[in-house]
Amino acid sequence: MKIIGIGKNYVSDKTEIKELKTGTQTIFTKPESTLVTGNKNIVYPKVTKQLAYEVELVIKIGKKGKDIEFEDAASYISEIAVGIDYTAKDVLSASRETKGPWALAKGFDGASPISNFKPVSNFQDLNNINFDLVINGEKKQVGNTSFMIYNFNEIISFVSSFMTLEPGDLIFTGTPASGTGLNVKGDHLQASIEGELLLDFKIV
Repeated sequence: MKIIGIGKNYVSDKTEIKELKTGTQTIFTKPESTLVTGNKNIVYPKVTKQLAYEVELVIKIGKKGKDIEFEDAASYISEIAVGIDYTAKDVLSASRETKGPWALAKGFDGASPISNFKPVSNFQDLNNINFDLVINGEKKQVGNTSFMIYNFNEIISFVSSFMTLEPGDLIFTGTPASGTGLNVKGDHLQASIEGELLLDFKIV
């Protein structure tokens, strides 16, 4: 099972989308060992002092596909969840200084908590899904998929031109353009899709 992420994929103003849609998507991968499910609490990782959160919708691939056409891409989505794409920001900054990879900054244990999945049939319009993140009772991030630079279909089509997508593969589809920040021990995170609380855990 692959975990794929897309970076810098949301705007705060929809008029920016056309200019930013260059055809080149920022793609990275994360190991399966980053996953945390069942709303388990996350131990603050020893490898960082800057644990940066980004709430994202996560799509699950339901069937095998390679070189998937844009028009067919949505049929490859079986389920949708909400998750947090964690980054060890200080580790990433150090890596960038030497033009190094993102692997360690994105790939530490606990870096990908996700909720239970909802069937894709529950969503009438994949380009109009609301989601949000609340930390310690305060709403920090609010997103809607209509603000994506590259929508689900475009992501699936692009990624599958490089690698075969297989059932169970997960794609983190990007975080809202504002509201990201750092977590500390004791933080309580709650993420919802269309007002339904699905992800609920603490940093311990």
